[in-house]
Amino acid sequence: MNPLESLRLAWRSIRGHKLRSALTTLGIVIGIAAVIAFVTLGASLQAGIIGDISPDDQRNVYGWAADPDTEGGPLAGAQPVFTDDDLAAVGDLDEVEAAYGYATIQTQAISNGEETVAQGNGLIASGPSYIREERLAEGRQFRQGEREAVLNPAAANQFEENVTVGDELTVTILGGERRTVEVVGITDTSEGQSPFEGFESSPRVYVPTDPYYTEQASGLGAGGGDDGADNESAGESGEARFLAIIVEAPSDDEADIDAARESATDYLESDRSDASEFLGDDLAVTFRTSTELLQQLQDVLDLLRNFIVGIAAISLLVGSIGIANIMLVSVTERTREIGIMKAVGAQNRDVLGLFLTEAVILGVIGAILGTGLGLIGGYVGAEYVDLPLVYPLEYVALAIGVGILVGVLAGLYPAWRAARTDPIDALRYE
Repeated sequence: MNPLESLRLAWRSIRGHKLRSALTTLGIVIGIAAVIAFVTLGASLQAGIIGDISPDDQRNVYGWAADPDTEGGPLAGAQPVFTDDDLAAVGDLDEVEAAYGYATIQTQAISNGEETVAQGNGLIASGPSYIREERLAEGRQFRQGEREAVLNPAAANQFEENVTVGDELTVTILGGERRTVEVVGITDTSEGQSPFEGFESSPRVYVPTDPYYTEQASGLGAGGGDDGADNESAGESGEARFLAIIVEAPSDDEADIDAARESATDYLESDRSDASEFLGDDLAVTFRTSTELLQQLQDVLDLLRNFIVGIAAISLLVGSIGIANIMLVSVTERTREIGIMKAVGAQNRDVLGLFLTEAVILGVIGAILGTGLGLIGGYVGAEYVDLPLVYPLEYVALAIGVGILVGVLAGLYPAWRAARTDPIDALRYE
């Protein structure tokens, strides 16, 4: 029997039992669709995050002081220890281009004079170069010492009448204190500018640390960082202390970044720095690049992907058992047919090829449907979360291969059993 004839007979048998064939392939469809969809979402999420890191962002080194044994993401367990003098001294180091503080100021609301909207931790105090010129859609960077702000599109568009450069806003700080800001720039995207913000598409108002954060820290009770701690940054002297410090290397070259990190760490841990009085056995300065901080997220994504793949593997196992079971039932149902085939000259290899072809077809159909469903699921998920769509083509090819492999393995024993059927017993079978 030639392969085309085996394929024709196998397809006729599958079409003759449509419901049974559909249920047989369901396990493979679900398993492969789950793998494709979640791997697509993982790849899209990674591309969305990495895509927000420009070469200039990559030369930033983010630092904070925390217990070395503290587990968690950026700023986990961080304490406000860095002063303006520390920032100025670090910025003057030969290996450092610039250094400035970073803090989130807890707020209640923001108003454009006609409309007031709720605003949580969306007020970010930092240095002017934190918002780079190339990331501005319009306007300019804010200046230290001025009551100016740069907004992202999510913040500018949250009012009925969109905020533009030149408008004035009133920010209500947690506790009721009000601050006026002049909008001098709007960024090109709504994503966060650093791992401290998590690259979220949330309303963000960026202001200079001086005067907004220094005023809060010097007696108005500024909010702490992302961990929600109260800001004890004023200390006994009333001097502002920052929860985090951002150090810019001269370039994104790895050697320059390492040099900036090492020189900043050496200074801050030396007796010359104000931060040193808080450091010791309990606290240590940690510096991480964007890439290093994002690796923690990547590890979580990899863990989630492996978990999903494991669940999908169970589904594929169930699907292969279903194919094997249905093929065994098919062998029993078609015992007389097998006897007739052998009586008219069919060889064992012909019968083996026929049943194996049926199993492979079921596996391929399951793989194709599962791949299509997974691609659609990945597309819908990426669109819903507003991520750039990235299809991992290697997993698509792997899905087809797995479907064929499952069909072959699941059909081997039933096909072998059918091939060994005695034609005399088969013709007598009722």
